[in-house]
Amino acid sequence: QEHFVESGGGLVQPGGSLRLSCAAAYFNFGASNLGWYRQGPGKEREMVATIDQSFTTNYAESVRGRFTISRDNANNILYLQMNNLKFEDTAVYFCRSRTYGYWGRGTQVTVSS
Repeated sequence: QEHFVESGGGLVQPGGSLRLSCAAAYFNFGASNLGWYRQGPGKEREMVATIDQSFTTNYAESVRGRFTISRDNANNILYLQMNNLKFEDTAVYFCRSRTYGYWGRGTQVTVSS
């Protein structure tokens, strides 16, 4: 059983935008503290943004003001809107239930000119 299926990654030029989606299943999505994480080439996995059950959000300093995390509890979908993308945003992006410890398989985002 896959708990998450990410989509929306791809190749984008610097300054461009992408919206990642993460469809969730087989757990209580609305009761879950959720997050987006990423792992760039040769780097450790890092937190990008989190959103709790009360819709309170938190962002890594490197993406604050450019990325927006949101959730749709009616449809069990987690989103990450990414604007003004930079080369250093290139990474595999993963969604996660921080409450239950589930991870998605990831979606590749490549920022290149």
